[in-house]
Amino acid sequence: MNNHTKKPGVTPVKKKQLKLSTIIILFVCIVVLVSLVLTDLLISRTINENIESSIEEKAKIVSRTVAHSTIVKNGLEEEESENRIQEYTLDIQKSAEVLFVVVMDMDGIRKSHPNPERIGKHFVGGDEKEVLEGKESLSISEGTLGKSVRAFSPVYNEDDQQIGAVAVGISLNRVEEALNQSHRNILAGSIIGIIVGVIGAIIIARYIKKILFGLEPITIAKILEERNTMLQSVHEGVVAVNKDTTISLVNKSALKIFNRAGLSSDPVGLPIKEYMPQTKLERVMETGKPELNEEQTINGVSILVNRVPLIVNDEVVGAISTFRDKTEVNHLAEQLTGVKSYAEALRAQSHEFMNKMHVILGLEKMKDYTRLNRYIKELVSFRLDEVTTVSSKVKDPVLAGFIMGKLSYAREKNVVLTIDCHDFIPEPRDPAVSHELITVIGNLLDNSIEATAECDEKEVLMELSYQNDVFELIITDTGKGIPEEMIEEIFIKGYSSKGEGRGYGLFLVKERLDKLSGNLHVESKEGSGTTMIAQVIYKEGKMND
Repeated sequence: MNNHTKKPGVTPVKKKQLKLSTIIILFVCIVVLVSLVLTDLLISRTINENIESSIEEKAKIVSRTVAHSTIVKNGLEEEESENRIQEYTLDIQKSAEVLFVVVMDMDGIRKSHPNPERIGKHFVGGDEKEVLEGKESLSISEGTLGKSVRAFSPVYNEDDQQIGAVAVGISLNRVEEALNQSHRNILAGSIIGIIVGVIGAIIIARYIKKILFGLEPITIAKILEERNTMLQSVHEGVVAVNKDTTISLVNKSALKIFNRAGLSSDPVGLPIKEYMPQTKLERVMETGKPELNEEQTINGVSILVNRVPLIVNDEVVGAISTFRDKTEVNHLAEQLTGVKSYAEALRAQSHEFMNKMHVILGLEKMKDYTRLNRYIKELVSFRLDEVTTVSSKVKDPVLAGFIMGKLSYAREKNVVLTIDCHDFIPEPRDPAVSHELITVIGNLLDNSIEATAECDEKEVLMELSYQNDVFELIITDTGKGIPEEMIEEIFIKGYSSKGEGRGYGLFLVKERLDKLSGNLHVESKEGSGTTMIAQVIYKEGKMND
């Protein structure tokens, strides 16, 4: 037993997919948050450097200013002027907003201090050695007033001898306060940025979802897969163009037809007019109206085409063409026509057979065996002559079978149909010609048979001839004829004197003859029957061994 057999009733748990709006909101929030954190780090570092540089510069300027003061110089050289140093430095300290301004002699003894009790005591910090040796310096040290940035400047007398030094300190607490204020501003900006980002993400998500008709990405992916599968599986060729008439989509069936026509196998991205000059998709985009079941030829390959514009919000944004090789359609039509002909022939022959069987049954009951014997011989001889005439002269089995079917149909309508083949009719080189001729012969015969329906003399003569690659068909009936003024009108699509739903037969005849480069001539007089003469180019096919 397979240990991996799936337990009944247990279904795999699908991973829940996030909605598009949720993904966008999370993405925007993460981007905004990361951006603001990086900005905070960079700004904090820059601000810290700027504040420290500014404080150091300020401390230097104040210390140099005090060091050049006459009051300080006199106080260091004259004892009676020493008290003025404290007053002066307190004023400078207050106006410059620094932590302390300390003047010391060459032994490091303070001559001024924010706390008067510390005057006369040694400077604390140990960073004053360089200045007492005549060098300006900067340091960060902790003294009696806390941690501070200190700037030291030497004091020289008029003889350029050092007589002391000045130390100016600015508390680092101010730097921390400035940084904290900066962090608070950035935090406030970050919160506002996230709120704006979320609102913007929601608006973008709704807009995108509206464009996508409310579909989630996983649904769009599924639809795309289904569309591609359907497009590649259909037998019809499909070509789509965008608003600029550039080819945006081609399926495999279309490429096969294009290859048979000698066109490139990679048309996507090319202008449709450049790739296929015979196309009419541009006209469909201009008119905005579909064109259905039209014939088109691409380098000798005949196709049946449907063209439909793509309309979004009342605007034409492209067009789609679906088409199929007409050879395949004709082949299918030939099969359908043959089946229909055989069905009609069987139905007519069955009806005819029953009538003849009734005659035979009647003669048998009357025991008139002489007449019965003669009737059967005539019947067999007539059928044999009929079949032999058609099959021996017309070598195309589809066309021959169709004509024999029409013979039975005419007998059913009580019309005498005579087939006269003046020449041997070979099989055509192009099988599609047989299909077109069946349409021509069938509609002309049907019209002639119907024309004699109400006449006393019901006869139709069909003559077939073939000379120099020209097939000629002459059908003469004993009907009522056609008024001269109506001869041109009977070929108009939908025109009929027999009621609605008619008037397509002769239109199809004219259309097929035009396609075969043929012509049709009508001779008719009202009350004296009608003769229709059709001629087409008919190339003989290769004879089979």
